[in-house]
Amino acid sequence: MADAPDVFSPAKLGPLTLRNRVIKAATFEARTPDALVTDDLIEYHRLPAAGGVGMTTVAYCAVSPGGRTSGDGMWMRPEAVPGLRRLAEAVHAEGAAVSAQIGHAGPVADARSNKATALAPVRFFNPLAMRFAKKATRDDIADVTAAHADAARLAVDAGFDAVEIHLGHNYLASSFLSPLINRRDDEFGGSLQNRAKVARGLVLAVRRAVGQQIAVTAKLNMADGIRGGITVDEALITAKWLQDDGGLDALELTAGSSLVNPMYLFRGDAPVKEFAGAFKPPLRWGIRMTGHKFFREYPYRDAYLLRDARLFRAELSMPLILLGGITNRETMDLAMAEGFEFVAMARALLAEPDLINRIAADGQRARSACTHCNLCMPTIYSRTRCVVTGAPDR
Repeated sequence: MADAPDVFSPAKLGPLTLRNRVIKAATFEARTPDALVTDDLIEYHRLPAAGGVGMTTVAYCAVSPGGRTSGDGMWMRPEAVPGLRRLAEAVHAEGAAVSAQIGHAGPVADARSNKATALAPVRFFNPLAMRFAKKATRDDIADVTAAHADAARLAVDAGFDAVEIHLGHNYLASSFLSPLINRRDDEFGGSLQNRAKVARGLVLAVRRAVGQQIAVTAKLNMADGIRGGITVDEALITAKWLQDDGGLDALELTAGSSLVNPMYLFRGDAPVKEFAGAFKPPLRWGIRMTGHKFFREYPYRDAYLLRDARLFRAELSMPLILLGGITNRETMDLAMAEGFEFVAMARALLAEPDLINRIAADGQRARSACTHCNLCMPTIYSRTRCVVTGAPDR
């Protein structure tokens, strides 16, 4: 067996060569008050680029106004390109690459603040938006697919190096994959082959749109963490189809549901009180009373998604990105030894944008300041930040 690569060695990602194998994962940023790039957002991504990551991921870049998680979220349109180009230039100046996470939030979309009807496989109630998503028609699916292709082309125009297609967390594509949510009886429902049509169609549409100009990756749930939701067995079959379709340069493995069980992804403390405080009554009162059912607490441990991810690594030949509890040199080296080509980090880089440079310099002595308190989660409704260190605003 070949020696594991050094996480700080250059690596190919489709047509790209990244300076190392560390990717800043997508984290909702709340720094686009007019649904356009701001200097604040540019600095948010320049900091981890200067701090040593190989690539940073801009999130969330909705493909349409109705696909946003909130009404002040950015969506991909020609007016967004100049700001995105400035962001890309700032990241490139620090030696890193930049990716745009594109997608449609589906039933997770906030129809109230978006002032647009949300879409889902079937009519579905979003308790946080206090609105129903409508059942997506065939025309809706075709429109969303075309919008993904358009968004990817705009990313190319803006000088981005990659796009990440959001197929996880019960956003639109993920909700179609979910047997719990998708109760359709047409060609997009029933069997896994039918439920996977939307996800596969999005990937192929994006690849056809950009060719080999930029890298194309996707974020896919290994499991929803919900009874009746996506399971590892079904997700692995979907991943094999995505691999065989040939549209992806890498797959980032994730988990959890933004609709029902977000802590299955985050692990650590469940900030119910603080999350409730981000909303106005009566939703605030409802979260305080019932939030412990929504924010279930899962103990944190390093590399907490590795157990399931190993099953994907054993069955897939395509490059894989390991996410979840990657906070130090030991977990990075473990991921490389297990055969993963890249690691992705989110909260640890939110707490310390320069963490990668510290790890490169100090090795195993460098420890992350992230305590997994998850108090950063409620800040997505204002300006996403670490409340412990104050980063990236300190």
